Amino acid sequence: MEIKIINKSQHQLPNYETLASAGMDLRANLSEPITLNPLERAIVKTGLFIELPIGYEAQVRPRSGLAAKKGITVLNSPGTVDADYRGEIGVILVNLSNEPFVVENGERIAQLIIAKHERAVWIEADELTATSRGEGGFGSTGVK
Repeated sequence: MEIKIINKSQHQLPNYETLASAGMDLRANLSEPITLNPLERAIVKTGLFIELPIGYEAQVRPRSGLAAKKGITVLNSPGTVDADYRGEIGVILVNLSNEPFVVENGERIAQLIIAKHERAVWIEADELTATSRGEGGFGSTGVK
C-alpha cells in the first residue's frame, strides 16, 4: 500500500526494521529537549503529515523497550490518526516512572501501525442473543 507523507523533520521516514515488523518507529521532532517529570505528559510532535486512504487508520502505540526500561508510554494508547486528518502527527507521552525523562530530538518515542478498519451500522434491538458468558465482564472469565 502506498501512503502520501510530508516529512518536515530532519529525520528519516518511519520504516519497518525487519520483514515481519508490524510497526514503524516515530521520532521526536524537537528544537530543544523536553523533560517529562514523573506523571507529567506532553504532546511530542514528529514533523510528519500523512494522507491515509479511507478505510485505514494509523495507530500510535508505545515502544515496548521505552515502556519497560524507562516507564514512558503513550497515554491514549493506541492513539488513532483518522484518514481525513491532515495535521502533524503528535504523540501524547507520559512518564509513569519515578525519575525525570528527557526526550531528545530524533529519539524513537512510539510506533505507528497502519490498520484496516470497518464502519459499523447500528441495528436497534430489544434484546441480544444469549451466551454462556452473559453480562459477565471485568475479569469474570478469569481464574480466581
